[in-house]
Amino acid sequence: MAVPKVESEAIELFEKHLEKHPTIERKGANNPYTSVNGHMFSCVNKAGEVGLRLSKEDRESFIEKYDSALLESYGAVMREYVVVPVKVLNAKGFEKLLDQSYEYASSLKPKTNKKKK
Repeated sequence: MAVPKVESEAIELFEKHLEKHPTIERKGANNPYTSVNGHMFSCVNKAGEVGLRLSKEDRESFIEKYDSALLESYGAVMREYVVVPVKVLNAKGFEKLLDQSYEYASSLKPKTNKKKK
């Protein structure tokens, strides 16, 4: 089953910010996301919401500061991801948040591809 392409203002803003980070590669044909060492750290869900993966402390601070919540995708709560409001995507501070997310994901143990023999 094909995943429907998400169209939203959030995706446009998300991609504009990614252009300012040449070391971060946009992935995903229909729903954009980024990853490092096998760990996704930012994404756009099918509802068109942008999510960032943050450390527990950064996540709690973000939710309180921006009156946000944990990201839901495909009916599941993504416990380490926050919903980024469009007003935050429009702000210059989003790039710092994207950096925080990248740094947090980079600190996680890299995933290895184990192929079955």
